[in-house]
Amino acid sequence: MRGRSAPVISPGQHPPALSAHRLSRQFGGKMVVQDISLELRHGEVLGFLGPNGAGKTTLMRMLTGNLAPSCGRVEVCGEDLLDRPRDAKAHLGYLPEIPPLYRELTIDEYLRFAARLHRVAPEDIASALHRIKQRCGLSSLGNKLLGTLSKGYQQRVGIAQAIIHEPDVVILDEPTSGLDPNQIREIRSLIRDLGAEQAVILSTHILHEAETMCDRIQIMHEGHIVFGETIERLKQKGESLEELFVRFTQDREVSDHLAERFDEPPQPPRSDSSLDS
Repeated sequence: MRGRSAPVISPGQHPPALSAHRLSRQFGGKMVVQDISLELRHGEVLGFLGPNGAGKTTLMRMLTGNLAPSCGRVEVCGEDLLDRPRDAKAHLGYLPEIPPLYRELTIDEYLRFAARLHRVAPEDIASALHRIKQRCGLSSLGNKLLGTLSKGYQQRVGIAQAIIHEPDVVILDEPTSGLDPNQIREIRSLIRDLGAEQAVILSTHILHEAETMCDRIQIMHEGHIVFGETIERLKQKGESLEELFVRFTQDREVSDHLAERFDEPPQPPRSDSSLDS
């Protein structure tokens, strides 16, 4: 996998924000993620659905470079994540399921630290901090200790650290887990705003969340992608996401059949699609 030449991009052609080709991950003798290919365009929100243990978090960790795949490759804005991790990760922002917060730091201290980790130029950190606190609804809370914040505000800070360097791709793993209804509404609004400017991958098991925030969904089951479609197309066909989810995650025979179907890399959206940037 090392030493491959950079992808060839035709003049005027933009590479996908993120692409993965035949990603697999094995732990011991168990294949947790198997042969997954996907493509994400700028301005698109892609939702990953699946029951607990489907392999969503393992996939998110591989897409962000926090876990090496057993085989396969990932490219972020045309940069190979294994061959050129520093360049590829400059385009990535990641919020894991448990936000990486230091409870003894204030919001300002933590976000300055995150900006340095993301290689924001020292002279730009103050303006980046001001901008991101405004965007995430944290403007008046800079001196608050992280350990004193509610779960909803901790999630806001977690999203802020993921986007303080203005990445092209933002990956969010279960961002509304454990929040109350008001907090969920606030975080969903923030994610919708992100999707207007950046490419977003949202991992969730909340079906309504995917329907309201995502342009396209893919269902994972036992390490495979077993179904994928745009939300607009599902609405046109009058199909229930809940019924599809149950069908493709409880019927093993159907799941195996569709896993074979989706082993081939998905076709990119048509140029006239509303999902294109």
